[in-house]
Amino acid sequence: MYKKYSNTAVYDASIDRLDFIYSNFNKIYIAFSGGKDSGVMLNMAIEVARRHNKLPVHVLIVDLEAQYQKTVEFILRMVSRVEVKAYWVCLPLNLRNAVSQYQPHWICWDEEKRDSWVREYADHPAVIKDQQFFPFFRKGMEFEEFVREFGKWFAQGEDTACLVGIRADESYNRYKTIANFSKSRYQNKQWSTKIAPHFYNFYPIYDWKTKDIWIANGKYDFDYNKLYDLMYLAGIPLSKMRLCQPYGDDQRKGLYLYKILEPEVWSRVVGRVEGANFGNRYSENNRIAFANFKMYLPEGHTYKSYTRFLLDTMPPHLKEHYEKKIDKFLSYWRVRGYATDIPETADLKLEAKRKAPSWRRICKVLLKNDYWCKGLSFSETKKEMTRQLNLLLKTSTL
Repeated sequence: MYKKYSNTAVYDASIDRLDFIYSNFNKIYIAFSGGKDSGVMLNMAIEVARRHNKLPVHVLIVDLEAQYQKTVEFILRMVSRVEVKAYWVCLPLNLRNAVSQYQPHWICWDEEKRDSWVREYADHPAVIKDQQFFPFFRKGMEFEEFVREFGKWFAQGEDTACLVGIRADESYNRYKTIANFSKSRYQNKQWSTKIAPHFYNFYPIYDWKTKDIWIANGKYDFDYNKLYDLMYLAGIPLSKMRLCQPYGDDQRKGLYLYKILEPEVWSRVVGRVEGANFGNRYSENNRIAFANFKMYLPEGHTYKSYTRFLLDTMPPHLKEHYEKKIDKFLSYWRVRGYATDIPETADLKLEAKRKAPSWRRICKVLLKNDYWCKGLSFSETKKEMTRQLNLLLKTSTL
């Protein structure tokens, strides 16, 4: 799919989309993170809902505990508006911890770890902390599973629209969400996705640029997260200003921002999960452990021998996990012409595109703590996520 441009301003196009949604659905809620995209969408939805006489606007907030204080303040301001009815979820969900080999996952809002929480529950009646509130909830649910089950619970068998503030311009995966023609849509609207019977996601601002967010905030005097002002003062480019839980595979690159933007929160962030301070050190210079980095092979090692060395230094359960993935990776390439062994290195561009095997490629996966081995073309599996959750729940009760 290629991009098509029109003479309609993105703001006007999004208002038309919101009008369409509010004309066709009675059950509507917004996925609100406190970030710039969902913030501007919520402001717009309030105005449209008022015109359609469908206030209050229902809002789902999945609070992952490790939040900037200014994000919490913005959420408080928005959910305190009379036009908003919020479900502010503060429940123990299972999340990725990409900064530790020993604790590859963590559970937010775990009452058994309360002494180390980054912050306490917000003081607002919309906060949901009772694990019995939702009939489908269980401790350690995955974020994606919770969001999907919430939508079905909210729908109660009626057609329901969830408004999601993603923009195709922000990442390739988000672009694919819009561009994929194989997905089921609502009335053939390309900016929608069928999630379950009677339950649809809509992306009203999918075609916005980052600058459009700030133009709208200024032109229409929308409230927004003031953390972005601090980011601007810290010299962070507009394209890099993102909010997310700080210990994920991609998000860990922004760990150091807590130290710069909200130093009073920083000590609690690095003390919350194992390996967070290590992740901060190496995400700042990007040289050894994370992201796109230069890898220095220790003297006396080949990439193959260094892989074995790294595996031998890991906890037994983690070593076993990686060895199984590596064996599958080698088996795949064995039937594709590498019967004896894969090479030490391959063309860097082919390695980056995951089109050529090498021991250097395997080494990078281990050094990056790429638990799901995405660098070897694997993806997350439900069986492995369940196994990790069981381990996490077991250790949290010891």
